[in-house]
Amino acid sequence: MRSGLQLIGAAMALSSFGTLGAKETKTSLTPQEIKGAIVLDEVALPTPGEFFAAINKLDRPNWSQLARKAGPLATTNRAQASLNLGTRVADGYIAVESQDGQQVKNVGKDIVELAKGLGVSQSILARGNSISDFAENNDWNALREELDATEGEVKHQMADQKDNELIALVTIGAWLRGVQAASTVVAANYQPESARLLRQPAIVEYLVEQIDGLPNRLKNDELVGKVRNGLIDIKAAVAPSTAPSAENVKSIQQTTSQLVDVISGPAASAK
Repeated sequence: MRSGLQLIGAAMALSSFGTLGAKETKTSLTPQEIKGAIVLDEVALPTPGEFFAAINKLDRPNWSQLARKAGPLATTNRAQASLNLGTRVADGYIAVESQDGQQVKNVGKDIVELAKGLGVSQSILARGNSISDFAENNDWNALREELDATEGEVKHQMADQKDNELIALVTIGAWLRGVQAASTVVAANYQPESARLLRQPAIVEYLVEQIDGLPNRLKNDELVGKVRNGLIDIKAAVAPSTAPSAENVKSIQQTTSQLVDVISGPAASAK
């Protein structure tokens, strides 16, 4: 595991995930699955749920104001679909934080639709049903765990079908949407302690490296190029050793918002 990948700030340590257990289709999670939800990334990145939990310890935001309507999901661009799937996973965590059961269901359907478009289907359908059931029962802790496991299972199936390069794009999409939400919260009520959560230069560097390692057909994709350029801008904003300034937080928020909008399509908007 790459050293030094940690969030600077209150109560935010990266998890060292274990391996996933058996990949049977099921609607409940084993402890092993909960621990090992995101194991296919070469480093253990924080899930959006972990990121948002750290924010809650500093400043309990109105998460419902951060929800958004999805843009059109249908696309033949597999890079865009993978990035968009990641943003919708992060949207799921936002819906859970706002305790909006209907929005959780909507996001779960979107995740299933995007995954099917990428050739990932059977067990993800079961996960989608499970997300809907937990949302119906307002079981928010189970929903956080199910979202973790859903993202992990999507990545496993991508690996099984030799789509490893798309895994990085799912990760990047989720990270961008998570940072967009976090930077929106921080920008609205700037405090250096909260801003430190956004200072993730090593993670940004790692994500840029993942794009640079993609096959040329993906690396040269216009959208992927825009994402890489945006990550470079974010890296500059978090490069100083101190907490990002209010100006830099606003820059991060603007960059991530622009990227999430172009990933999700022109119809995506605030809820």
